[in-house]
Amino acid sequence: MSNSDLTSHSAEPLGAQFGRRSALRLLALAGAGLFAGTSRSEAFMGFFSSYTNASPSTLQALKIPPDWQAILGPMLPSYAEFLRKAHLKFVSVRQLIEPHTHIRGKVHNSLPPRSMWPNVRSTLKVIDSLADRLDLQVKDVVSVYRSPAYNAKCPGAKSNSFHMRNNAIDIVFPCAPGKVAAMARAMRSSGMFAGGVGRYAGFTHVDTRGNNADW
Repeated sequence: MSNSDLTSHSAEPLGAQFGRRSALRLLALAGAGLFAGTSRSEAFMGFFSSYTNASPSTLQALKIPPDWQAILGPMLPSYAEFLRKAHLKFVSVRQLIEPHTHIRGKVHNSLPPRSMWPNVRSTLKVIDSLADRLDLQVKDVVSVYRSPAYNAKCPGAKSNSFHMRNNAIDIVFPCAPGKVAAMARAMRSSGMFAGGVGRYAGFTHVDTRGNNADW
């Protein structure tokens, strides 16, 4: 090895060396996922694609009012992009975000913590399939995530509500809630999901908690 080789190697900042090592470890983990199975590698890549930061122009493209960002904060474009990637056919991203702008008394609702974003995926799939079977667009979304403080202000809300886990959705279709609940329970009986179905006077609750519950 020449003196110039030694000089160029030793002159590399320590931080850069560690940065390179971290990148190599990351690539090695991704490669390991490929050998371990396609599902693991897809999950690895899906994790990063789902959490990519989005630009404010995302809100304009999805017809989300710009003043909602003042209410919900700088994570709104990224959360909107996260929901867009669910490729839902019967409910819009705007409909899903609007309940997070609500206020009860002096308590504002909020977006879910980023760690909870994936919790809503399975319920979104159920809602879209439910709409497909009903052959109806979702008319309104009453509630998705509720912050603990906001949930405490909602009349009749349980202290352990699955809305606080970003796992439940209250929806309105242009038909009787009883028809919606019956279809959701039929889907559940066929093995499409395991969770709660609640029938209310003006809306239907659906969650994917993992065990069945009815009310």
